[in-house]
Amino acid sequence: QVQLVESGGGLVQAGGSLRLSCAASGLTFSRYTMGWFRQAPGKEREFLTAITWSAAGNTYYADSVKGRFTISRDNAKNTLYLQMNSLKPEDTAIYYCAAATYTGTTYSPTDFRSWGQGTQVTVSS
Repeated sequence: QVQLVESGGGLVQAGGSLRLSCAASGLTFSRYTMGWFRQAPGKEREFLTAITWSAAGNTYYADSVKGRFTISRDNAKNTLYLQMNSLKPEDTAIYYCAAATYTGTTYSPTDFRSWGQGTQVTVSS
């Protein structure tokens, strides 16, 4: 059974940083494309970034986070990371990690088959 567990969320002031982690189990982590999404109250789940399973570890970012957020993975630890810098109040949301066998250049929630429970990120102004 695939299990994804996010951690690292919390309350931070605007301009601050947070690092989210996603511990994966029940899957061959290195063979999955991994992604981060977020969902704010009353809004649809939004793609943020993905990193492919290939040795190249290609990364893709939404324009809203490009240059501020960095995705990375440690296949030896079965862990996905999201470094978030220069946080803004509009970044406030629940953040989810997800796993996909799909590999492409664009991503949507339907491309991902497994999801974590999410971790809350709140950015105060």
